[in-house]
Amino acid sequence: MKVARFYGPGDIRIEEVPEPTAGAGEVKIRVRNCSTCGTDLKIFRFGHYRIEPPRVMGHEIAGEIVEVGDGVTGHAIGERVQVIAAIPDGTCEECTRGRQTVCRNQESMGYQYEGGFAEYMIVPRSVLAVDGLNRIPDGVGFDEASVAEPLACVLNGQELARVGEGDVVVVFGAGPIGCLHVRLARSRGAARVILVELNRERLELAAGLVHPDETVCAEDGDVVEQVLKLTDSRGADVVITAAAAGAAQEQALRIAAPQGRISFFGGLPKDKPTITVDSNLVHYSELTIVGANGSSPAHNARALELIASGAVPVKDLITHRLPLDGVLEALDVVARGEAIKVTIEP
Repeated sequence: MKVARFYGPGDIRIEEVPEPTAGAGEVKIRVRNCSTCGTDLKIFRFGHYRIEPPRVMGHEIAGEIVEVGDGVTGHAIGERVQVIAAIPDGTCEECTRGRQTVCRNQESMGYQYEGGFAEYMIVPRSVLAVDGLNRIPDGVGFDEASVAEPLACVLNGQELARVGEGDVVVVFGAGPIGCLHVRLARSRGAARVILVELNRERLELAAGLVHPDETVCAEDGDVVEQVLKLTDSRGADVVITAAAAGAAQEQALRIAAPQGRISFFGGLPKDKPTITVDSNLVHYSELTIVGANGSSPAHNARALELIASGAVPVKDLITHRLPLDGVLEALDVVARGEAIKVTIEP
């Protein structure tokens, strides 16, 4: 079978390898869709300390079961399934307290286990142990199901930031995550959603798909001034920084309304992880700053439900579809910012 295997920064190879066999407690799937994300691009460029090459990449995975290993119950050949990306151990103190997203022993598909840029792959027993192999609801395509994983991360972030009825929400970043934040915020009852982006072409592409109530482009002037003008100087109830930019995090503090919630959804580069925080803004306006780290198996299941119900459409966000041979082209498209979501169809 064919796979896309990472050997080191700048080195991904399309190779022929033996087709795997499901062992005890495992499930083998035929991969139908494995979508790409900015993390894949970062791994390709710089590697990752948790990945020991060579490794098949890809973690936004949907497919159909073709083999069930000994001891596996509750799953059958022919089932359409979505695979979680982040795998909590389910037994540590954080997991037993219901905090699976911050499990200190977390593993990941495409990191410790072979990922979805392959024609076939093994779902390890650790995924099944935490109920991380989700049946795809009727009416949901494999392509849509592959977007459930990033939507699950977005859902975790908005739950932590308590996005709800009547909120004015500002989203920094018009990439796939930003687009999902816009749609999820609306489904959770937000009164207004404002999308902020540096690049005008990217902003126009995203806005044409997800239709935020207003858009703000940094090319038009100071972002803080533009947002405050749109909100009659009050600011936003929730500000989500779906961009790896310290400047956006600092601006978020200045556009948050009294008792506003700020989600640092996008992490910062390892070589520049700090920002300047005006502590008095946090103190006197009673602001809340929260992080967001991935998703739990339950978030993935609920993300599929949101897609199936139509509450958060995702199909139109998939702007590019490429075969497995096109993984490098897919990453190049992501790097150039010409797509919203790129999916690989092995």
